[in-house]
Amino acid sequence: MENLKIQDVLGEGLHAALLLCDKIFPGRVFLCSSGCPRTRCVQQAALGPTEIHLPLHPKCWLLRVSLCSPGCPGTHSVDQAGLELRNPPASASQVLGLKTCATTARLCGCSLQHRVAIIKKASDLEYKIHRRTLLKEDFINYVQCHYPYEINLLELIQRRRARIKYSFKKDEIEYSMVHRVQGVFGRASAKWKDDVQLWLSYIVFCKKWGTKAHLSKIFSTMLAIHSNKPDFVDYGSQMGNGRPLVFRKCQAAVSSCSTLSSRVSELYQERFLSTILELNTYTKLALNSEIRLPLPPKCWDQRYFRMELMHAEKLRKEKQELEKAAMDMGNFDHPEEILKGELARIIYKNSISKIKGAEFHVSLLTIAQLFDFAKDLQKEIYDDLQTLHTDDPLTWDYVARRELEIESQPGEEQPVSKQAKAVEVGRREERCCAVYEEAVKTLPTEAMWKCYITFCLERFSKKTSSVPLRGQRLERTVLAFRKAHELKLLSEVQYKQWIDLLLRQDLFKEALQVAEAGTELFKDSVTMWQTKLLVLIDSKSPEVAMHFEEAFAHLKPQVCLPLWISWAEWSESAKSQEDTEAIFKKALLAVTGASSVTLKEKYLDWAYRSGGYKKARAVFKSLQESRPFSVEFFRKMMQFEKEQESCKMANLREYYERALREFGSADSDLWMDYIKEELNHPLGRPENCGQIYWRATKMLQGQSAELFIAKHAMHQAGH
Repeated sequence: MENLKIQDVLGEGLHAALLLCDKIFPGRVFLCSSGCPRTRCVQQAALGPTEIHLPLHPKCWLLRVSLCSPGCPGTHSVDQAGLELRNPPASASQVLGLKTCATTARLCGCSLQHRVAIIKKASDLEYKIHRRTLLKEDFINYVQCHYPYEINLLELIQRRRARIKYSFKKDEIEYSMVHRVQGVFGRASAKWKDDVQLWLSYIVFCKKWGTKAHLSKIFSTMLAIHSNKPDFVDYGSQMGNGRPLVFRKCQAAVSSCSTLSSRVSELYQERFLSTILELNTYTKLALNSEIRLPLPPKCWDQRYFRMELMHAEKLRKEKQELEKAAMDMGNFDHPEEILKGELARIIYKNSISKIKGAEFHVSLLTIAQLFDFAKDLQKEIYDDLQTLHTDDPLTWDYVARRELEIESQPGEEQPVSKQAKAVEVGRREERCCAVYEEAVKTLPTEAMWKCYITFCLERFSKKTSSVPLRGQRLERTVLAFRKAHELKLLSEVQYKQWIDLLLRQDLFKEALQVAEAGTELFKDSVTMWQTKLLVLIDSKSPEVAMHFEEAFAHLKPQVCLPLWISWAEWSESAKSQEDTEAIFKKALLAVTGASSVTLKEKYLDWAYRSGGYKKARAVFKSLQESRPFSVEFFRKMMQFEKEQESCKMANLREYYERALREFGSADSDLWMDYIKEELNHPLGRPENCGQIYWRATKMLQGQSAELFIAKHAMHQAGH
């Protein structure tokens, strides 16, 4: 069959675009007949190229070549002479979105430059998610970078459609874009099933764009994989609230509770009962349905309690509205006990008989306080708390803090001026402290003193313009610390809080006394020694060096790194360079292993600050064989070299070679930076880049090698 030149079939414009693609992607873009490869010609009788390899470079579409025919939606075809692309790659339309972009341009008014930028960005991202070795970071980057654009574009299209009343080609635009993003999410969630954030992002997208059928399938898969996570199960069961089909879903969930943990079972049953109560169909389902109501869970939690109170409040509001409108209340047949929250009382009694502890009791009381009609229930819970949990510090803490909320008696005048209000606040805090004083006498434990001191610190941190009130708070706090110290019931953290409080008030002498007492009790604590040494430094004591030596005598060498760094920093500001360098050298002899990495970086930084590049290079030379190192150690030296007026490429090569000797098998960025340095430095040798690339591919392992190859390819393409 006679062959035609491709210019005659496709036209000069498309032919020029394909030639440009061939230059950019040599050997990848071609049109040929099956019998005549690489001739760029087509059969006259069957005007169909055998293969076009995509994705193409964005510049190829500057001539506005359309790759879609109206008669074949979803396929990748050429408008002219019905030229179809045979066996296109899966990314052809999903990667570039050419069909969507071309149609959307007319609908949204996108400029040519905007379209080219969109295609370029999408192609860069999609190259990575269609590689043989897939990385989760590539999918996350696609979602973070391209997903917001897709969402904004969809919203723009919806607004433009509503304005111009254009309702055509939704399959080609909105549905195509939604399905493309869903495809990316589906691939990522199928490969990395344990990534919770990925599942949640997938669900949010499907909810936003109304793909309910797809959403149900996602939840089924998600709950099958994460059935051991109560929060996921609870979130999944919430999605059915208010819809009739939720009961069938809850039935299946409850029937599968035997295979789940007890907590998950409770969540399913809770959501089931909650939905029944919201729809007011509890009785109908019990009598007229095949659904078997689940038994109450063994351990009721605060959600059940809150649910019943909310239901009672809802019924009370309905009754009030009916009475206000003077309507017939014949259908409102709820007993008065329900309206008063008696069901919540029953739940409370059952739950405290099975769940012990003041924390749970307090949580129920906090919920009950949200409802004004449950005053009697609040009083009952409060009395039970004091009776059943007298030996729990949380009970005393709650009772004491409750005094802050008690307002003045009805007969008393309410404070008006700022001074009167400050006096009233001071009285309430005194009542709180009286309760705490009684508590520490009844229950003299470290936990009880911690509650007392925490309350005092919280009140002291409150801003006030009243000087007397602030003085009272400081006095109470310091007194509480002293009493607990005398009983030796202060923890290490509280000693540090006490010292910080005294330092903020410029009470250096007392702070030093407290620090010494703390180090006597906690001689093995690095934090206490460091706090004491900081107090000595702030007070400008002449015995700082002696106390550092004392600390090192009591502590193990492997935990002394913070102290060595503090000593070097103090010496830099207070002593000579020789003294500081002697401290660094002594520290390097004492600290070994991974802890020494940070110390070497600090030493190099100090050398550059104090003596410039010459001093830093001397320190680097002295440490270059003292392993272990960090990548940052070598990068600092490279940066120091680049900051010099006469930046020597030979020195940079030395630093890169030493860094690659230590980290070349795992760090792909080092290899890429080395290549870029040879290309961009005035004294660089671009001919070395091939050798560096070959060495990198041989030395890097696993995903690091794949990542390096991808970065190098993107760099060569100009990205």
